[in-house]
Amino acid sequence: MIKENQKLLNRLQVVLDGIVIIVSYVLAWFIRFKSGLFEQDPWALPLDVYMRLLLLIVPGYLILYYAFKLYAPKRVLGRRLEASRVIQANMLGVMVLILMLYLVKQFDISRTMLFVFACVNIFDGVLERNVVRYILRRLRKNGHNLKHIILVGYSRAAEQYIDRIMVNPEWGYYVRGILDDTMPHGAEYRGIKVLGAIDNLTIILPQNRLDEIVITLGLGEYHKLERIVGMCEKSGVHTKFIPDYNNIIPTKPYTEDIQGLPVINIRHVPLNNMLNRSLKRAVDIFGSLFAVVLFSPVMLAVTVIIKVTDPGPLIFKQERIGRKNKPFYMYKFRSMIMQRECDEEKGWTRKDDPRVTPIGHFIRKTSIDELPQLFNILKGDMSLVGPRPERPQFVEKFKEEIPRYMIKHQVRPGLTGWAQINGLRGDTSIRKRIEYDLYYIENWTIGFDFKIIILTFFKGFINKNAY
Repeated sequence: MIKENQKLLNRLQVVLDGIVIIVSYVLAWFIRFKSGLFEQDPWALPLDVYMRLLLLIVPGYLILYYAFKLYAPKRVLGRRLEASRVIQANMLGVMVLILMLYLVKQFDISRTMLFVFACVNIFDGVLERNVVRYILRRLRKNGHNLKHIILVGYSRAAEQYIDRIMVNPEWGYYVRGILDDTMPHGAEYRGIKVLGAIDNLTIILPQNRLDEIVITLGLGEYHKLERIVGMCEKSGVHTKFIPDYNNIIPTKPYTEDIQGLPVINIRHVPLNNMLNRSLKRAVDIFGSLFAVVLFSPVMLAVTVIIKVTDPGPLIFKQERIGRKNKPFYMYKFRSMIMQRECDEEKGWTRKDDPRVTPIGHFIRKTSIDELPQLFNILKGDMSLVGPRPERPQFVEKFKEEIPRYMIKHQVRPGLTGWAQINGLRGDTSIRKRIEYDLYYIENWTIGFDFKIIILTFFKGFINKNAY
């Protein structure tokens, strides 16, 4: 069963971590004292003195890894989160080690070598864990190390959970069936059958053949929740609850403990935190200044071509709705012929639109027309990364048609975004775009921003939906 496999995997992971720590430490010693990259220290201690420190370092780091929850199942621990925890554990570990050496007045151990060890161990640790993750995913795709589960309750949450499991076989979940009081026996969704009523848990649980129970009750059946949880906990089977209102509650809800009463905040926006907002603004300022310098030859060339090929202003500005629903003028290189304001169409640009100039077709396809928005970012109207801003008339239309549409205005709009690098630009689904925008807003980190910026260079510049 998966429980025994997980114990074995955890023990194997501890052994691998111990080996990686030792190898990284020896490699760090070699880099510091034998590679020639650093100035030689005539008073350096011999290797055996450094090796004795491993008796403290190896168990200490393994305890830190455990404290940072690095032995949680990889099904629930994402790559980025795992790498972040490895970095945090190593930074704390080297600081504690240096502090201990200072307290015992051991000043001859090279601090440079210890910092090299931290860097090497982070790299080796993340690499080793990703190799293990890859191997496990290959095994699970081939039907090994599967976690057997049953869903209790047929609902939208059950269907969405099954959809995700089907798309990600490397997670290693095998859904044996659904228990539900309203659906007929034998009914199925994507090959997963309804096995019977919820009361059948009293027969299934004692058999001890399940690794997990996933409660996916519909909203109208929540009165059964306490009884179901009681049955599951009495059996000792690990139990999860997937609420049937994920279109209301965010993916990472912010909870509070009011004297033992759990309170779930409907919307948690990390950028409402002043420190996060200040950090993002600092990145916007330095990033946009760097981009202006980097792309200045391109912008200069486009300026000359627009002026030579078509009369009229260089920059086109258009009113958009930004953070806190405040309007602002967004800048673009002009890609259309000049029109009177009363003749300007209110819809999006169409394919083979006669208003687009020859140079306009090129700069729209390659997103060069968006470069003047770097100055919007410097002004504070926009950010490097965020949901794309929309025109006032479309905001009024979409906020009535699309649930949660206005949440995107809790953050600054962006030059690029999570939706855009996933292909949702131009004439694509607004509803799907909003899903990606909300995911970004609720899961923002500075690392997520950098990931989107990097992916923009590979996925975001060429826009097949730009006409």
